[in-house]
Amino acid sequence: MLSPASSPATGRDAGGRRQVWRSRRYRWDLRLSPYAFVAPFFLFFTAFGLFPLLYTGWAALHQVELTDPGAMTWVGLRNFTRLWDDAFFWNALRNTVTIGLLSTVPQLLIALCLAHLLNYRLRGSAFFRVAVLTPYATSVAAATLVFVLLFGRDYGMVNWALSTVGFGPVDWQNGTLASQVAVSTIVVWRWTGYNALIYLAAMQAVPGDLYESAALDGASRWQQFRHVTVPALRPTIFFTCVVSTIGATQLFGEPLLFNGGSGATGGSDHQFQTLGLYLYEQGWVNLHLGRASAIAWAMFLMLLLVAGAVRLVRGGPR
Repeated sequence: MLSPASSPATGRDAGGRRQVWRSRRYRWDLRLSPYAFVAPFFLFFTAFGLFPLLYTGWAALHQVELTDPGAMTWVGLRNFTRLWDDAFFWNALRNTVTIGLLSTVPQLLIALCLAHLLNYRLRGSAFFRVAVLTPYATSVAAATLVFVLLFGRDYGMVNWALSTVGFGPVDWQNGTLASQVAVSTIVVWRWTGYNALIYLAAMQAVPGDLYESAALDGASRWQQFRHVTVPALRPTIFFTCVVSTIGATQLFGEPLLFNGGSGATGGSDHQFQTLGLYLYEQGWVNLHLGRASAIAWAMFLMLLLVAGAVRLVRGGPR
């Protein structure tokens, strides 16, 4: 005689409960697994992105020194209003804009031309694609130190090359425009290949039928590039412009190392001190953490204005 615990009905009930549990667990897995996969990103973003941003905004409203960051005195918007009358801040802003234009415009134009050349079938195309990316993989410190030697006033190769065509030596570190051109050259050398590969990937996504139709209509390669390639790359060009603008606003390593052992002043007369360098000087040299936080938020608001302007140029959100 079968006991109640081992009856067929009881076994079917237990099997049914297990089946229901498996089905429920499967539904939970489908629903919760995506959140579990993306949770590490949001945890790290909260710890190293969102929290520093909010804390910096809070510190910008206080007078606080780096030597004692726990002692805060509420000053409201005084750190921001002081920037309005700060000649060094406006000088750093002008330098940032100038260096940004001198580096971004040539960099993107050269990158577009390189990508157009690499888009054609060439022997060893993989080698050339890796080669153009090599400067991006180079350490900013190593690249800047090499360019410091190249732009040396007395023994630099750039001045030697200029002397062969009749020009006198240029003081690349102490001249205002000369130093900004030198710093921009480092940025152009490091980031051109990176943008070229972005443009190349976008070019390879352009349908070949468009080029065939243009060729049948008698369009030359230049006309195909102008009327087919560039319009198709317009979203990518906007993307690289925005990213390059962000990078120019945050420019720090190149001007800091180009200045040699003079610190974060950006030259003897602050002639190539960027906003990033000025922020570093206020926060980590002068130890004024509240002022440095205000500069950081001013840079953030400028980038938001640039992003808004780009959206207006593109005709609204897309």
